[in-house]
Amino acid sequence: MAACGNVETYAAAQVFYWVGFNGMAYVLDVFLADTSSLKNRALWFSFSTAPYIATTFIGPPAASSIYKTSGWPWGFGMFAIITPFMTLPILYVLYNNQRKAAKQGVLVKEKSGRTWVQSVVYYFWEFDGFSLFLLPFSLASYQYNTWGSATIIAMLVVGLLCIFAFPFYERYLSVKSFIPFHLLTDRSVLGACLLSGCLFISFYLWDSTFNSYLQAVHGLSITNAGYVYNIYSIGSCFWGIVVGIAIRVSGRFKWIALASLCLQILGVGLMIHFRQPSQGIGYVIMCQIFIAFGGGALVICEDMAVMAAAPQENVASMLALIGLFTSVGGSIGQAISGAIYTNKFPAALDRALPGNATLNALLYGSLTEQLLFPIGSPERTAVIYAYADAQWYLTIVGTVFLVPCFVFIIIWKDFKVKDLRKVKGLAA
Repeated sequence: MAACGNVETYAAAQVFYWVGFNGMAYVLDVFLADTSSLKNRALWFSFSTAPYIATTFIGPPAASSIYKTSGWPWGFGMFAIITPFMTLPILYVLYNNQRKAAKQGVLVKEKSGRTWVQSVVYYFWEFDGFSLFLLPFSLASYQYNTWGSATIIAMLVVGLLCIFAFPFYERYLSVKSFIPFHLLTDRSVLGACLLSGCLFISFYLWDSTFNSYLQAVHGLSITNAGYVYNIYSIGSCFWGIVVGIAIRVSGRFKWIALASLCLQILGVGLMIHFRQPSQGIGYVIMCQIFIAFGGGALVICEDMAVMAAAPQENVASMLALIGLFTSVGGSIGQAISGAIYTNKFPAALDRALPGNATLNALLYGSLTEQLLFPIGSPERTAVIYAYADAQWYLTIVGTVFLVPCFVFIIIWKDFKVKDLRKVKGLAA
């Protein structure tokens, strides 16, 4: 990302970045799950995200300083140096234990059982279905015939066919299944996965344009916008520790999840009213705090639900499964958000600034262009109106996706993790 000179390179860099980032997070979760008892696991999981509390305060001023001095490429480039260095301790621990396991004959590498041709087919079904189906939601508005474009229709049709063919292929044709279908029949696992998907659909609906909204509508600086934007990170991480302690003491998490969902819906629902230009930034911050506390607890509880329902040797599969639903939910949320934003924002600009197609295109495509016009000017007023219009739709849809989450939590078994005896230290 530091060296990219066009959007194609940036998109490719994003693929590598998120594969690596999610891979590191997954390995850390499996490590914690495999070295802790179930009753303490929520607390350990919450501690693993505690560093975000510190980085929340460091990040915004650092971003502002880098942007004004060395330039944004160094904002990415420095982490290409810092990240490998900071991962050395855990890499040493994992590598050392892997060598010990190999010498003892505990670790045996399994073959996939697929030829390279079968692997191509396998990953085609696995990835292309979602990609082809989700991309048109963001790209349709750029086509001459919008949703009537042959390209958009073809992507939707082929994507849907791949998605529907994927379960059939996994169940009957795949040598080794990607998804443990037998575990999806467990109501706690299924409910937790669906909850995870809907939570991230809702989150990315209102979060995708939140930072630019703060700067353009409320006139916040990069630093202050970063602080407000990161309320979710610091709040969810702090409250996650509180929830971890509560689960450790009470041994239960189902009712914590239900109460947290109420708080989450309250926060997102209030944003429908408070994400308007006539409302003060304090109300926006209040909503963020509600969402942070609710979301922080729900993420911990959904992880606990799948780990309590599965045998210890399947914990890694369960974490991967809920991670899959999280990623798919996030992709769907971003796709819907992109579709709403690309359709509502430019249309609102055209209504507010009629006959200024060139200027409107610049304002739509660049936050920097938006901030060039002072608050109170006709151009900035039009931008604020466009954000308000788009945010109204985004927050309503985000709230709607949270409603079925009540059902997904209610169907969980009411586990008491203090009474469950899970064996530690198995290869998960």
